[in-house]
Amino acid sequence: MDFFFCLPIIFGCPTKIKPEGNQGARICPRCHNAAMFSAKSRTWFELCFVPLIPLNSKHVWMCGICQLQVHVQPGWEPQVAQPGYQHPQVQGQYAPSQSAGYGPGYVQPQK
Repeated sequence: MDFFFCLPIIFGCPTKIKPEGNQGARICPRCHNAAMFSAKSRTWFELCFVPLIPLNSKHVWMCGICQLQVHVQPGWEPQVAQPGYQHPQVQGQYAPSQSAGYGPGYVQPQK
């Protein structure tokens, strides 16, 4: 009597991003939110969801809201957000609320 036993082997090469140090907020050039941070991006070879071999790594600027990633380049950094920075308001879209508190308020488009 023969038994056939099949064990699936799962592998992949995901990229993991880890923020670097404690830094001030920076303004994202795409979404204009003060959510950019410096991070290290590493690609790993994984076997059964266990990272085994680092394949490459690079330093990036990343936005925590729109997920924009920009390689660190000499001579370019995102603009530092000043205290009290507010996202530029666009009529008919989400904009920061005028009162103190959490979350955006919706600005009703004018007809």
